[in-house]
Amino acid sequence: QVQLLESGGGLVQAGGSLRLSCAASGRALNDYAMGWFRQAPGKEREFVAGINWSGYNLHYADSVKGRFTISRDNAKNTGYLQMNMLKPEDTAVYYCAARSIVPSTEAYAYNFWGQGTQVTVSS
Repeated sequence: QVQLLESGGGLVQAGGSLRLSCAASGRALNDYAMGWFRQAPGKEREFVAGINWSGYNLHYADSVKGRFTISRDNAKNTGYLQMNMLKPEDTAVYYCAARSIVPSTEAYAYNFWGQGTQVTVSS
């Protein structure tokens, strides 16, 4: 099994940037595809971005295209989500997740989850 730990969340003004990290332990991260999801209060968990094991197959939700960038460094066993031009509607708890082979936009498809990190964007 792989354990995931997110970091990098915080409070930022609209238009600002944050970089989230997802550190993996227990198994090599390059065995897995990764996804980032977010959940705002009262809303369902939604897909944000996904990346396959090699880092060459990327997927984004329409709401974050052009603003967020997903990446990974398998040598460091860490994934990243660079978030630029943040908006108040990006406020949520952000989760990283892992599953075998290819990423998915569906939360139920992921086997392993981190505990989440809070991102708050003020207007």
